[in-house]
Amino acid sequence: MRAVAGSNDKSRIQTDIGQDVIDAAVRSVERRMDEEDEVTVIEVGASGPSTSAETEVSLSPEETPSTPAEAEAPPEDVAALRQEVETLKAQLELSQAKGREMMERLREAHERAKEAQERTVRHAADLENYRKRAQKEKEEVQRFGAEKLLKDLLPVMDNLDRALEAAAKSPDLESFEKGVAMTRKSFEDALGRHGVKGFSAKGQPFDPRMHEAIQQVETAEVPAGHVVQEVVRGFYLNDRLVRPAMVVVARAPAEPAAAAEPAAAAEPAAATDTGAPAAPEQTENSSGGSQ
Repeated sequence: MRAVAGSNDKSRIQTDIGQDVIDAAVRSVERRMDEEDEVTVIEVGASGPSTSAETEVSLSPEETPSTPAEAEAPPEDVAALRQEVETLKAQLELSQAKGREMMERLREAHERAKEAQERTVRHAADLENYRKRAQKEKEEVQRFGAEKLLKDLLPVMDNLDRALEAAAKSPDLESFEKGVAMTRKSFEDALGRHGVKGFSAKGQPFDPRMHEAIQQVETAEVPAGHVVQEVVRGFYLNDRLVRPAMVVVARAPAEPAAAAEPAAAAEPAAATDTGAPAAPEQTENSSGGSQ
């Protein structure tokens, strides 16, 4: 390769190369022309019958290639590649930062899920223990729930025993009656401490929610539909009806005039059958005069 003197603003390069190399150079130059490079003159001439030729290419001093890599890649492409590399590097750093942040979030979420699972296991164990305790307490209530009531009723049993012993030793019925009345009063007080209260139904209007009618009688002692007699007393347990009162309900008596009319109609028929004249009725005035 030899350098040839040229003009002031351009340098000329002259060399002998093969035809295939010339074709490759032409294609490279055409490609560079498409990319709007500043290529001014391209001269290709045959050097003889052989395949070598003399090629003259005019380049600007700024674009004189120093290395084959720089000859193939223009400065704009190098700058674009460098900018693209910087952009990719920035994107990579951003992706790595987001990845680290995501991993931290995943780690925190995993810790929270682990704590939630542990809390769930503890709550399930507490619930199972509570269920067992509740079942045990329920069984104890069923077995020993009446213990307090029995403690209050035992003195009543003691009083009844004392009354029977006193009645066996002394035939004093008045004292025996008084002792039984006191024992009944203590029994009623013991039931009252546990919410058991009796109620009286005699003379009250019949209420099917509280009373149970076992009989109806004709009487004028109380109005019709009222309780005339209480056979069994009713009781409440904390405002709940435990046993209704068994009562006898009054019914209005039949009219007496309805029974007298058939009797008055039977008397003239009897007089007609015997043939005897009927006695005249005496009025108040006639009876008063005879007196």
